[in-house]
Amino acid sequence: MCVPRRARTRPVAQARKRPSLRLLKRPMSRRQMRAVSHPHEQRTWHRGGVTYASVVRAVLVVNPQATATSPAGRDVLAYALASELKLEVVETDYRGHALDAAARAAFDGADLVVAHGGDGTVNEVVNGLLSGDRRLGAPMLGVVPGGSANVFARALGMPRDPIEATHHLLRAVAEGRGRRVALGRAGDRWFTFNAGMGWDADVVAEVEHKRAKQASPMLYARKAVSAYLRPPNGRAELTLHLPGRAPIEGVRSAFVSNSDPWSYLGNRPLHLNPTCSLDGGLGLFALRSLSLPTVLKHLRQSLRSSAKQRGRRLVRHDDLQNLSIKSKEPVNLQVDGDLLGQRTSVEFSCVRRALRVAA
Repeated sequence: MCVPRRARTRPVAQARKRPSLRLLKRPMSRRQMRAVSHPHEQRTWHRGGVTYASVVRAVLVVNPQATATSPAGRDVLAYALASELKLEVVETDYRGHALDAAARAAFDGADLVVAHGGDGTVNEVVNGLLSGDRRLGAPMLGVVPGGSANVFARALGMPRDPIEATHHLLRAVAEGRGRRVALGRAGDRWFTFNAGMGWDADVVAEVEHKRAKQASPMLYARKAVSAYLRPPNGRAELTLHLPGRAPIEGVRSAFVSNSDPWSYLGNRPLHLNPTCSLDGGLGLFALRSLSLPTVLKHLRQSLRSSAKQRGRRLVRHDDLQNLSIKSKEPVNLQVDGDLLGQRTSVEFSCVRRALRVAA
């Protein structure tokens, strides 16, 4: 594992006027944020040909229950960030805590909010940053992977190792390197890489019921088989409504993508809409049948990045600006691997250049 140079060679006590670092169990108050925010200081220093601005105010949001996070890893990450930024640390301890912390950081004028956890943590942070329709004035997002799949971090090209990802993030901040990415919306909820109604959302519901810290690809695979054989809500029929097209009825499961790959099976990417990217519209992959031959056929196709998804039971579209999915019976809805509950109607839309990300 590669440790950042400053963290390896300098003990904390000898670091150059390290910014204040606090570990909080609750969302930050405005006073706590202001205690480490000095917007009128314009000190800079140089190292390795890079100019660092000491006025960058950052909030690190850590999910200690994420699969690949640990207290030791969190401390190394916090030290590395605090050596270059004015840093606050929030360790989450309830569902929605990351959203609350990110919303507070945005309200109080933080420059950067870093999410360290799985895709669910990233989703909460994104929704907090963009709460109140503050897209243009939202802080920059940083992502340090700490979950099992880390789909969004991989889509950004971030290293999978948290320490390497931290080094990559600091270089991006120092060089002012960022990109505006497109995000999806499912109703009033933002999502970064995928959403779904039907089978995949049933799998997420099953996993959440059994969820432990060490969620694994094997757990997801077992629950996928379980939800396929014994659907918790039966096989409800979905109706797709696409712009300029007649409604498509009789759909059994629908997957909406904001990037490619859709997700990962262990280390193997699953490609449902290979042309999807964080710069374009949404991809739709829907099946009219969940018969075993149909499912196995499309699973094989999804594991081959060069293969296009084809099939008589497949409904597939790319670069959609919006669509809606309706059902007569309530069905599960998931976004970025988090269950949002049951819905009978959901409007999906793409918002281009919605958020600036350090990458």
